[in-house]
Amino acid sequence: MSEFSHFSVLLSECIENLDIKPDGIYVDGTAGGAGHSSKIAERLERGLLIPIDQDEDAIKVISERLAQYGERVRIVRDNFSNIKSILDGLGIEKIDGLLLDLGVSSYQLDTAERGFSYMADAPLDMRMDNRAARSAYTVINEYSADELKKIIYDFGEERFAPKIVSGIINAREKAPVKTTGELVEIIKNSLPSFARREEWSSVKRVFQAVRIEVNKELDVIAPTIEAAVNMMNKGGRIVIITFHSLEDRIVKQTFNALASGCTCPKDFPVCVCGNKPKIKILTKKPILPSEAELAVNSRSKSAKLRVAEKI
Repeated sequence: MSEFSHFSVLLSECIENLDIKPDGIYVDGTAGGAGHSSKIAERLERGLLIPIDQDEDAIKVISERLAQYGERVRIVRDNFSNIKSILDGLGIEKIDGLLLDLGVSSYQLDTAERGFSYMADAPLDMRMDNRAARSAYTVINEYSADELKKIIYDFGEERFAPKIVSGIINAREKAPVKTTGELVEIIKNSLPSFARREEWSSVKRVFQAVRIEVNKELDVIAPTIEAAVNMMNKGGRIVIITFHSLEDRIVKQTFNALASGCTCPKDFPVCVCGNKPKIKILTKKPILPSEAELAVNSRSKSAKLRVAEKI
C-alpha cells in the first residue's frame, strides 16, 4: 500500500466550527487519513470520537494514526449514511458534532490501481468500498444508453453526453471497456472537433459522474444530515465540506429545510404541519479556503464549508 496522504482541507475552520467540548461525542464520517480526526481527538478529555470510513486502506491508517488516543476513539468501517445504526450499535443516543469531508482523498486519486484518476491507466474500479458489487466497470459496460446519458448529464453536467455514450456503446459492443485509459480515449474520440481543445474537461466530468454513480455519493447526503440532527444534542454542530455544486446544493437545501421547519405550501394561511426548525444555519455563505491553503493544496480550490447548529 502506498503512503496514505490526504491534505485536510479547511482544517482549522472545521475544528473551530465544531466548537469541540472536552467531554463531547463527535463523529468524523469521512475520516480518510485521520487529519481532521486527529485534531478532534486532541481536544477530547473524557469525550469520544467515532471515525468512520468505508475504505479498507483508510481504516488501517486511521487505526495507526489514532492509536495514541486509546479509549477516546472507536473506529468503524462503514458508510456514514448508516450513522444511526452505527451509533445504536455503540450504545450512543446523542452526539455533539458531525464532520463530513465529501471529497475523494488524495490517496484514492493518486493510487492508480483504484481507478479514480484519468491520469493513469488502471482497471475501471472507482469503488470507495472494495466490498461493493458495483464498480466503474459495471456502470460503463452494463448500464443502458439512457442510464449512462442520465448520469453523465446529471452528475457530470457534460453537454456532449449523447456523443460520449454513443462512443461507449460502440466500443463495448466490440469488447468490454476494461481500463481508465480505454475510457479516456473513447471520451476524447467521441467529442466533436471544436470541443477537442477542452477534451480533458469532458474527461474529468465523465469520470466524476461515473464515480458518483458507483458510490451513490449524492443519495446519502440529505438522509445522513437528517439522521445526525435527530441524534444531536442541543448546540451540536454539523460541519460539511463539499467539492462540487451538486453536493453543495444538496447540503444547502437540506440545511434550509431543517432550518425552516414548516413544510406547508406557501399559500396556506397558517401552518398545519406542526414542524418546527431543528437547526440554525451558521454560514449564510460557505467558508472558502484561504489563499495560504490554496498555495499548498490546489485540490482545495473548489471546497466549500457549511455549518449548522442543533437548536
